[in-house]
Amino acid sequence: MRDPYTVLGVPRSASEKDLKAAYRKLAKAHHPDQNQDDPKAHAKFAEVSSAYDFLTDKEKRASYDRGEIDADGNPRFGGFSRGNAGRPGAGAAGAGAFSAEDILKEFMSGFGGQPRGATRGSGSQSWDPFTGTSPGGFQPGGRTSASGEDINVTATVTLEEAHGAASVPLRMPTGKVLNVKLPDKVEEGQQIRLKGQGHPSPFGGPPGDAIVTVKFERHKQFRRDGADLRVDVPITLYEAVLGGKVRVPTLDGSAELNLPASVNTTKALRLKGKGLHGAGDLYVTLRIVLPEQGDPDLESLMRFWRDQKPYKVRDS
Repeated sequence: MRDPYTVLGVPRSASEKDLKAAYRKLAKAHHPDQNQDDPKAHAKFAEVSSAYDFLTDKEKRASYDRGEIDADGNPRFGGFSRGNAGRPGAGAAGAGAFSAEDILKEFMSGFGGQPRGATRGSGSQSWDPFTGTSPGGFQPGGRTSASGEDINVTATVTLEEAHGAASVPLRMPTGKVLNVKLPDKVEEGQQIRLKGQGHPSPFGGPPGDAIVTVKFERHKQFRRDGADLRVDVPITLYEAVLGGKVRVPTLDGSAELNLPASVNTTKALRLKGKGLHGAGDLYVTLRIVLPEQGDPDLESLMRFWRDQKPYKVRDS
């Protein structure tokens, strides 16, 4: 270990109160749970904790200040021994001193006293970095179990893909391309969890997950109204007058629609069960399309109708 005074940033004359204040500040700043993206956070935190425990052991601190032992508690002179000073980690903190464990537990209570993912209430485990019981924190000796961060990503899918529960390629922020199987009857805004496809853990634990939010792409033909779909279908003037059969698009392919003679194009025709996931219906709005080029015979017929057989479609 480096000079413990340097690690804590305090002078050699620092009191126990000064040591405690310095440790609290540094431990909170370098705690691994608060620095998930910094792979060096664990080493910094361990060094700060070791420095504090060393300097709050009055016997060790006195021996170190006299130059009898180094920062690891090893004697500087062969054969030197004074009680437990020559054995690293031996000895107890002086009367009235607070151990790193005491302070850590104290300020961690400000974070809720538990790591991320722990459950409050009866039977829950309290967070204790020195006993290795934390379900999401680090363990002594570099053994960690904290998982990596989750990745949030949006998958934009077509209505056909959602309707057929298709597998869709999804490019992750890391550049990796995953093949994602959509659930049956997937809804817009629904989230899919891909286990282990998130960021790796900087502490040796399992990687995080990828949280995929499904978004429906705007369709060039269909308009969605919940599970119902609406579509416009062009027809000729003579189909509208005489009736007939026309093909209309659906999410399962085209379907045949029977048009009655003199069909009322102000009302949509319904194809039951042809909506999204089969749970909704398809409503077809007919649009009469006239010939692109004017037709003299059609114009003559319409003049005859206007003059001899007028009818009203508007109130005024």
